[in-house]
Amino acid sequence: MAEPNDELEQVRKTSERAALAVLVGTRGTSPRKEGAHMWVGEGGGILGSVTIGGCVDAEVVKASDAVLRTASQQLLSVELGDEDAHALGLTCAGTLDVLVRATDLAGDDALVRAYERVRDHTRTGGRAVLVLPLPAAGPVAPPSDRVLVVDESGSTWGTLGTDALDREATALAAERLTRGGSRTHTLAGPLDAFFEVHGRGPLLVIVGGGAIATPLAAMSKTLGLYVVIVEGRDRFADAARFPEAHEVRAGMPSEIVAGLDFDGTSAIVLVAHDYKYDLPALKAALQTDAGYIGMLGSRRRADSVLQMLRDDGIAEASLARIRTPIGLDLGGQSASEIALSILAEVVAVRNRRSGGSLRDRAGPGAAGRTAATTT
Repeated sequence: MAEPNDELEQVRKTSERAALAVLVGTRGTSPRKEGAHMWVGEGGGILGSVTIGGCVDAEVVKASDAVLRTASQQLLSVELGDEDAHALGLTCAGTLDVLVRATDLAGDDALVRAYERVRDHTRTGGRAVLVLPLPAAGPVAPPSDRVLVVDESGSTWGTLGTDALDREATALAAERLTRGGSRTHTLAGPLDAFFEVHGRGPLLVIVGGGAIATPLAAMSKTLGLYVVIVEGRDRFADAARFPEAHEVRAGMPSEIVAGLDFDGTSAIVLVAHDYKYDLPALKAALQTDAGYIGMLGSRRRADSVLQMLRDDGIAEASLARIRTPIGLDLGGQSASEIALSILAEVVAVRNRRSGGSLRDRAGPGAAGRTAATTT
């Protein structure tokens, strides 16, 4: 999740005008993800990076000087040859698209106001997408004062110019919040726009603090998830055991789950492997809007738990939401391998994929090619 607001405040301390460079597209191999930022102050100060240094950032700094002189913007398309790619630690060449835009940090700048709007919303735990129209690649152009902010409730601030564009962008912003990750999309017009995701990552609640919970929390954080450990036993609800978790909560799991705020991007994973926790927690989970509900256990145990819930009057349509046995079939046996299997399924479900082999999906002749996915 991109969080440039702290950087913006730092730049404001030394400059009234600055160029903002944003990595808005990658093709081939890239050392950074879309949404990476660099600020170049009017006095030459640099904060952040769109890659990991080297020729790309040097070209961005040069373009920043130009857009600051002309109060403009430019979309750079930087080709990385094999030699440049290897210098950046990459295995193959690629192309980076970087938006470089002059910003007035002291005046009435639409993009700065949009970032401030995002900052105010995310500071209270919210999530939002900033939608920024992109110019055509090539020469410098006047900066657009059109920008749209969409939060997780669907509320908007600003405009892309027409109601039709705003509606289309709002729908795509909701999809980005569900899938995660900043991306460039082409809207009707056609208009390319960068959708920059801000705020806390999707919620993952892990019920149970046993052996699998530890690698599960660690891997989840690397995926940008907001990890909450829920444990009914005080000795296992020790924050020191889960340094990667954002929260560790002790108490009755079903009550804690019932008190959390879930949406379609959220996941609930039960790894306690204890009937007295699993059954009430599953009942509570089924009352939420969580997009993924899974429980660790063998097929026999899964059937037993589902039958108990069925006997308690839980409808079949609700029971179908529970994924148990949990995870994709990776054949793993260790706690880390099982955690990987679980997270693989969480990601697949969020992206509405089956989790099958990309090689098999790609069809004949695909072996040896680099698979590219769009999310």
